[in-house]
Amino acid sequence: MAMNLRTLEAAGLTGRSGSAFSTACKVDAARQNGAELIVNACDGEIGALKDAYVIRHHLAWVRHGAALTGLRNVTYAAHTGTETEERLRAAGVPVLPVPARYVASEASALVSLHHGGRARPMTKRRRLIEGGRTPDGNRTRPVLVLNAETVLRIAQIEVFGPAWFRSFGIPAEPGPRLITITGAVKAPGVYETESGPPLSRVVSLAGGPLPGVLALNIGGLSGTWIDASRIDSLHYSTASLATVGTAPGPGVMHLLDRSRCPVDTVKDMLDYAAGESAGQCGPCMFGLPAVAGDFAELASGVGRPGAATALRQRLGFLVGRGACHFPDGIAAFTHSALEVFTDHLSAHAAGYCPVYESRGRR
Repeated sequence: MAMNLRTLEAAGLTGRSGSAFSTACKVDAARQNGAELIVNACDGEIGALKDAYVIRHHLAWVRHGAALTGLRNVTYAAHTGTETEERLRAAGVPVLPVPARYVASEASALVSLHHGGRARPMTKRRRLIEGGRTPDGNRTRPVLVLNAETVLRIAQIEVFGPAWFRSFGIPAEPGPRLITITGAVKAPGVYETESGPPLSRVVSLAGGPLPGVLALNIGGLSGTWIDASRIDSLHYSTASLATVGTAPGPGVMHLLDRSRCPVDTVKDMLDYAAGESAGQCGPCMFGLPAVAGDFAELASGVGRPGAATALRQRLGFLVGRGACHFPDGIAAFTHSALEVFTDHLSAHAAGYCPVYESRGRR
């Protein structure tokens, strides 16, 4: 039996993939359009592990939550060759195998793949739940894409009630939520938390930071960098994190210690991003490689005078121009790196790296 949408609305559940949009509104619109459902269990962001965690430990709950949406033809999306795909197939549910590429698990890319097209983001002239066209020009049926954790929470709300759900978090962002914490912590892994507590308390779920943490990345490539000195002054909420230009997003957190050069870390991540273009929009095809190239010059210490300023200007040309938000995320990610790692970039420009110098490597 489908869930009463008033129950879902009363709980205040929002998407756990980073969109933070009302799940009740999404499901309502999907029902009105007779949409199908894709449960996204791809862990598409760098460092994300929570989808795999949900499928490994809570698949029965997820299947119950999917049934409660009242939508037809439920399909589970997972990256090809992963443990998640194997578990889903073993459970006998319909599986959409997704290429292990960054943009392939974006919602519209999943819809395109589901309709026999390529796993590339679609230009959204209409909402996916109203139907559309793949990059190849094929019509798509109405489809709603929900993150695996979001579907898990639907089941929990039906069983435990909206009041239970709202007993976690803050009024503006209620409910428990999962977060992946990796890097310079004592016990990397997936943890259950909520909105509102001090950011330092969230980090303590993973045993706390190791000595010498330099910076914190929230949100992977779609997020930003925060100087470690800011951790104690922030809370894990949209309002607090907005003061440093970020948000809880898809629930990914990585702490960088001083044994790894932050400039080289960002360079490697931008090189990866440049290679993950879907190859159909100018900002991805040309803008991301250009950004990666500009940052590589800065990292090597051979950047032209004003190179950092030129890079900031280039970042402005990426925002709002792609079929998906990949270029927007990279712009914010790179801008934060330029701000947080200014001293390290200056050192590279002077011909040395503070990290490698301290270890006798440069």
